[in-house]
Amino acid sequence: MRKVVSSLFISLDGVTESPDKWQFAFDDEMGAEMNAVLEAQDAVLMGRVTYEEWAGYWPTSTDEPFASYINGAPKYVASTTLDRADWENTTILKGDLAEEIARLKSEPGGNIGVAGSPGLVRSLLEQDLLDELRLMVSPVVAGAGRRLFGTDSTLKRLELEKSAQTGTGTMILVYRAAS
Repeated sequence: MRKVVSSLFISLDGVTESPDKWQFAFDDEMGAEMNAVLEAQDAVLMGRVTYEEWAGYWPTSTDEPFASYINGAPKYVASTTLDRADWENTTILKGDLAEEIARLKSEPGGNIGVAGSPGLVRSLLEQDLLDELRLMVSPVVAGAGRRLFGTDSTLKRLELEKSAQTGTGTMILVYRAAS
């Protein structure tokens, strides 16, 4: 069965929005981690906000190897408000999220990677639909921006599966739901 895996850049104060504005150092270990994540997945799941941001950038991007992967992979958008998706290989998931995720997980293939979408990640965690949470914790306090967890988040216990520190001080933390 496929797994749903979220990989996020996150600041020490929990900001996930616009890491390009606060993630100043990108090293070989981070690149290797991102490549390993991409190699294990063959589909992308995202929320509406991330979809709208990415659909405006990736279809014409030459930022390789990510552009080829993202443009060629099946993309699923969890949204109750999006009416259409013009980006190639995109399907809108409008039904019950748990049912849609169960259907995707039962199909053959690799992991389903959750791109950005902290609100969707929170929802997946709360509904026990996220199999793995990978965080690249940057040694920076971003201050403002969307955070992964807010004051309305519910208690969720996770187990650390793997940790590594990169040369630039970023911590790569891999969690799974606690048994």
